[in-house]
Amino acid sequence: MVVDEQAKPKYIGKRVSLGICGGIAAYKAAEILRGLQRAGCTVRVAMSKHACEFVQPLTFRALSGAHVIVDDYASDNPDPIAHITFSQATDLLVIAPATANIIAKFANGVADDFLTSTYLASTAPVLIAPAMNTTMLRHPATQRNLSQLRNDGVRVIDPDAGEMACGTIGPGRLSEPEIIVAAALELLDENEFRNFQDLADEQLLITTGATREELDPVRYISNRSSGRMGFAIAEAARSRGAKVTVVAGAISVEPPNGLHVLRVTSAEEMHQAVMNELPSASIFVGAAAVADYRPTQRAATKIKKTESTLVLNLERNRDILRDVSAARNGNLLVIGFAAETNDVIENARIKLQEKKLDAIVANDVTRVDAGFDSSMNAIAILRRGDESALELPLMSKLAAAHRILDEVVRLRVTAKAPPNEASDLTKTKAV
Repeated sequence: MVVDEQAKPKYIGKRVSLGICGGIAAYKAAEILRGLQRAGCTVRVAMSKHACEFVQPLTFRALSGAHVIVDDYASDNPDPIAHITFSQATDLLVIAPATANIIAKFANGVADDFLTSTYLASTAPVLIAPAMNTTMLRHPATQRNLSQLRNDGVRVIDPDAGEMACGTIGPGRLSEPEIIVAAALELLDENEFRNFQDLADEQLLITTGATREELDPVRYISNRSSGRMGFAIAEAARSRGAKVTVVAGAISVEPPNGLHVLRVTSAEEMHQAVMNELPSASIFVGAAAVADYRPTQRAATKIKKTESTLVLNLERNRDILRDVSAARNGNLLVIGFAAETNDVIENARIKLQEKKLDAIVANDVTRVDAGFDSSMNAIAILRRGDESALELPLMSKLAAAHRILDEVVRLRVTAKAPPNEASDLTKTKAV
């Protein structure tokens, strides 16, 4: 088994400010606080006055070991300018649950209590987790306010759907505490990597999403890839200083703002776009789920339902990853993905060797808690010349993206190091 040294808690000393608003989901904030503490974070808590009607401040004082601020003008408040120190002496501001009222105030710059004043005074990243009645969530005003906050750079965790305390069934439930904690740790990672520009000299070319191979004007062959993993890598690489170009097929997520995205449909279109962009790339990551086959002929009109069976004649598409590896210059690093249903590590290793890749990321797509259509992933990373596989636990796709890029940085350092030093750099501790 390979020991993942970086899986140890790395958030010791990170300061998180947790704001709690008035709603039945306020009790879940205790689980969020504990989750952040288990990761090593120091957490301070502020509550709105209405939040205190659901959970008493004493609960969070006992858990955090610090004074819980409700009113910075209260006589028992030890800090006369708490909204400044609370917001600026922190690495992350989390609001959970975030009510429709607080979201509206944040979006419009209202500062009439401690939490809203803290938001305006904050220079740290902000994460909010909305929780409210379905009708309130869907109201155009709330959606407009959430859109404004996203445009302002606030990270929003969409609420879950289900039955709520009011009896309504639909979206609006506070997302699960472990999801909120994972998103908070992601933001802490992103903020750290913004100041850690280890990819500043790199130009990343990445494919993501699914390709569609048309049968006729209506139907096509495709797969379940959403594009989440590829966009997570692109976003992580950009935060670490790389220039990024994304070649995206069919996707079910919105690309992060500001990325250079080239949209394609078929495997052949993706192949052409990649080869056109390849000369300027220093890193290529093939994260797209590219169709291996396409119909030998595309019907000009809709194929009618006339027989009980339909026979399709398919031919192989060109292998983008293999062609990129074959066409590489001396500086290009080539990273592949292997989405497998069985013998995951073994099949990934075969692909790594046959296509002469520098590294490959393997994942088991049969897992229900990760992979397709999920914000989470559990991956293993195999590197050229290394017999071990770095198997990582379940984590968010953005966190996984940074771990993949950590390995890319190691590969780059290894490629530049003298032979005796390079062998030391590739060693992985095993037990």
